[in-house]
Amino acid sequence: MTLFQRGFRPFFLLAGAQASVSVLAWLGVFAGLFPAPGWLAPSLWHAHEMLFGFVAAAAAGFLLTAAPTWTASAPVSGAPLAALATLWLAGRIAMALAGVLPLPVVAAADLAFLPALAFAVARPILATRQVRNAGFPLVLAALALLDLGAQLDACGLAPGLAPACIHGGVDLALVLIVLVGGRITPSFTANALRRAGIAAQVRTRPWLDRLAVAAVIAAAATELFAPRTRISGSVSLLAAAAVAARMSGWQSRLTRGDPLLWSLHLGGAWVALGFAAVALADLTGLVPWAVGLHAQTTGAIGTMVLAVMTRVSLGHTGRPLVAPPSALAAYLLVSAGALARTAGAVFAPPGEYLGVIALAGLLFAAAYGAFLVGYAPMLVSARSDGREG
Repeated sequence: MTLFQRGFRPFFLLAGAQASVSVLAWLGVFAGLFPAPGWLAPSLWHAHEMLFGFVAAAAAGFLLTAAPTWTASAPVSGAPLAALATLWLAGRIAMALAGVLPLPVVAAADLAFLPALAFAVARPILATRQVRNAGFPLVLAALALLDLGAQLDACGLAPGLAPACIHGGVDLALVLIVLVGGRITPSFTANALRRAGIAAQVRTRPWLDRLAVAAVIAAAATELFAPRTRISGSVSLLAAAAVAARMSGWQSRLTRGDPLLWSLHLGGAWVALGFAAVALADLTGLVPWAVGLHAQTTGAIGTMVLAVMTRVSLGHTGRPLVAPPSALAAYLLVSAGALARTAGAVFAPPGEYLGVIALAGLLFAAAYGAFLVGYAPMLVSARSDGREG
């Protein structure tokens, strides 16, 4: 079956559907149209599903597709891939039925996916002793532990732990973005400039890459142990500076004619902006902390996931690396949603803030809806070049 030939096919579909449906469901709960699932607070349920549902699916699609290339090993496909997708889907159904199903059952269903994914990604990396790629399964394992902490809170075994675990998980998702973005963005940019005959050199500095990753990992730790303090603000400021500094040699200004490229650079810029906004909130209180959080989530994660999914899907289905209209629409819509959510938190009058949240959510859902419209047909059909995959 074509859908289960490579990991990106089912999981990019699931990520796109989750991003659209879960946000629309949250807006319905937020507006009081229907009750929230009985899992802690509604806002925590929403955050959990975006992190451990949407982001986890996107990470699965990328890593299950990339790991076989890195290690020259056979990909997870067929029945094992279908089983992984079923585990993810079972977790989402259980979380939607929280309050109907017993909370331990919900927790068990939700917690099954990430350890299985970490094992599937780690196995070829460990077999080929690729130390360079060992960080990816470690981040997945850490996310699984944070999900466990959140579920222990929901089951009444660790009261108050879920917010710290979810916010720390956002920073770990940004670790994945910084790791992946630091590899593919300068590489893809250099290749594109070379093909276009542009002599500009894309410069990478390994020490800055390592500093950026370490700073974002440290930011995740401060969300667990010292949130909303001068420590968390200082670490976030370091992360913002390191991410911005390493992008300085990537020739971002020369990518403006290629949406598949500038979307990757835009995602990186949102990472730096998100950490800068968190630092501003924690160190000065001049802006609400939610500005930084939503710059990191709606902006950085939302943009970079789209940028990676749209490019990987084209390349791995044998299609030309030219952004279709649906991809361009998705990029513009997701950043419009991020701008509405972040700027609205600062400038919207109190009476209009709920409308701003609704607008931002609708734009985000529309962005991933555009992705599904344009990309679902290619994800479920055979490669255009006749090759397997």
